[in-house]
Amino acid sequence: MARYSDVKVAFINSITRDPKRGNVVTTVRFVQELAKLNHYWSKQEANDWILRYQEHFRDYTEHHGEDKCYFMRNMGYVM
Repeated sequence: MARYSDVKVAFINSITRDPKRGNVVTTVRFVQELAKLNHYWSKQEANDWILRYQEHFRDYTEHHGEDKCYFMRNMGYVM
């Protein structure tokens, strides 16, 4: 059974390290981690959640679409 508290766990599990940007989260990876915890969200729902609840992450996607890439700003943390 899916629990809303698992969303933050999935977000933390989807963070990867990039040599240029630091901590990075992609929408695709976040949706995959959510699916492992029985949350089946669209890319748009995942992007909306990141924008609303993770204010220390900034979008740096170079193309248009729902597959976005976010990096953690300086001195940021997961909320």
